[in-house]
Amino acid sequence: MEHNIYAIVAADENNGIGKDGKLPWHIPNELKYFQDVTTKTEDPEKQNLIIMGRTTWESVPPPHRPLKDRKNVVLTRNPEYQADGAETFHDLDEAIHSADDSIESIYVIGGGQVFKMVFERSDLTGIFLTQIHQSHDCDTFLPEIPQRFGEPKNLGGEENDEVSYNYLYYGR
Repeated sequence: MEHNIYAIVAADENNGIGKDGKLPWHIPNELKYFQDVTTKTEDPEKQNLIIMGRTTWESVPPPHRPLKDRKNVVLTRNPEYQADGAETFHDLDEAIHSADDSIESIYVIGGGQVFKMVFERSDLTGIFLTQIHQSHDCDTFLPEIPQRFGEPKNLGGEENDEVSYNYLYYGR
């Protein structure tokens, strides 16, 4: 079964996406946008699958794991690793192929190594990027967006006293 595969990520102006296994910012409206995009389905009988690396999984506060209303999948190299409320896989292809007909779309949500793997896939449908117009102290970075996606579509943005950002979509 074929599914649309998307990456969704927020990055600062230096493509920073994380620091010490956590988000280096707290932007409530951007978190709501992430939740809305990754939970919305056209078919109310279906849900979306989200794929994340172990570090990203562990960065989600335990009361919020698994991320609700989505099938959660964790990628890890450790064959003993257990993610309560999520399935674990050791390979991105296995994780993607775990999506059955109850799944509408697949969203890869991080981190850096997982984004690198999904950006190399020819079947990646699109990338949702929240571009944060600040720089932060980061130790994890978003790989370069593949040139095959061209220029992004601006889906809007927000600004408050602390930060401004734009929601961009890179599609094929």
